[in-house]
Amino acid sequence: MTGVCIWLRIGDRKAPLYFISKRADMIDKKSTTIFLADDHLMVRDGLKSILAKSPAYTVVGEAGDGRSALESIEQLKPEVAVLDIAMPVMTGIEVARQLKKYHPEIKIIMLSQYDDEEYIKELLGIGIDGYILKENASDELLKAIDEVITGNKYLSPQVTTKVVTGFSSARGADRKDVVTRFEQLTNRETEILKLIAEGKTNREIASLLFISEHTVKAHRTNIMTKMGMKNLTEVIRYAIKKGLIEP
Repeated sequence: MTGVCIWLRIGDRKAPLYFISKRADMIDKKSTTIFLADDHLMVRDGLKSILAKSPAYTVVGEAGDGRSALESIEQLKPEVAVLDIAMPVMTGIEVARQLKKYHPEIKIIMLSQYDDEEYIKELLGIGIDGYILKENASDELLKAIDEVITGNKYLSPQVTTKVVTGFSSARGADRKDVVTRFEQLTNRETEILKLIAEGKTNREIASLLFISEHTVKAHRTNIMTKMGMKNLTEVIRYAIKKGLIEP
């Protein structure tokens, strides 16, 4: 490697003090550490190819499910975590929620094929730093990382449009937001909602939680009332959308 050598004279001898490479700015500059989480290996490989275009980014780890991602991120503490929404074991939404609660310094960019308004609003409420669509990843990933590490937010243009349209088309105070409805549930009701969505019967839920079937039925009624749902199908659909279970 070519460069400039700075010499130190000691008596009649010269000794090299340090070497400045012509590319020292690239070598010495601390690269941004990135963690990738997506349940598809091809997607992760594609993201790594995008990041490999610049020495300014270093992928320090990757995972194919949410639980492994959370554990690895907590250990590695990268500057930026790129998370898919729909991952097995634990969704990207829950990973983001845990990271923002316990490691708020880590920037989070959600990578998803969904531009669903409810997903977006919930994640923005959690405090994520970026949201890009998978179809735009090749064009927007590096731009999104550069924005979030400087303290800015980044949303794909389609996502921004969705958010603006969603806010402007809200129909008054009587239109209950899905996140608000969910927050009305107690911890026990949330736990029971998850078990109902997983297909557990009242008896199975009662056994798992060491409560009576009558109590389970009472909680179930309260859930339906608070969330404005009339049947089990609506509960399951909501739990999947909320990220409580995988479809």
